[in-house]
Amino acid sequence: MKPVQKSIEAALTAQFSPVHMVVDNESHMHSVPPESETHFKITLVSPAFVGKRQVQRHQAVYAVLAEQMAGPVHALALHTFAPDEWRSEAVPESPNCLGGGRH
Repeated sequence: MKPVQKSIEAALTAQFSPVHMVVDNESHMHSVPPESETHFKITLVSPAFVGKRQVQRHQAVYAVLAEQMAGPVHALALHTFAPDEWRSEAVPESPNCLGGGRH
């Protein structure tokens, strides 16, 4: 596992004590150099999200990952759930990047 992905997983685990978490490096799907760690899809299921709106959940994740977002991470696709909301089929497939106009 690469260092940025590992730091994301460690920060999210420490803050949210997830019952389920998947951090996918989707950088290869974008117009970035090989082996980049710039684009991530995060599925996070946590009791901390009970009673929170999606925007509040996303704000909480961005706050925890502020260091990564200020550095190498360009984009996050966030899928956040309370435990009673979680279904694996609720997470959509990510579309391929069109290259920011370079397609």
